[in-house]
Amino acid sequence: MVTAVLLVKATREGLSNLGPRLAETSGIAEVYTVTGEWDFVAIVRVRQHEELADVVTKQLARLEGIERTNTMVAFQQFSAHDLEAMFGLGLEKG
Repeated sequence: MVTAVLLVKATREGLSNLGPRLAETSGIAEVYTVTGEWDFVAIVRVRQHEELADVVTKQLARLEGIERTNTMVAFQQFSAHDLEAMFGLGLEKG
């Protein structure tokens, strides 16, 4: 499984309707509106890198309202349990 974080900057027109269209795109598992430089964060989950390339270069290219994107491929995943264990080192529960 390949997971990627996709940052999306929308055009002014795209701000109002791009989120649902991103979410309907094959391979995109979740979409969030965010504050800051980027307007949307999409989580892409596909089986192979070739599918990721298809999502980013073909499917998203068809959507109007995207000004630019930045794709970050995930290398390693940590669950909430892993994070609790990492930050709880040396702390004993009494």
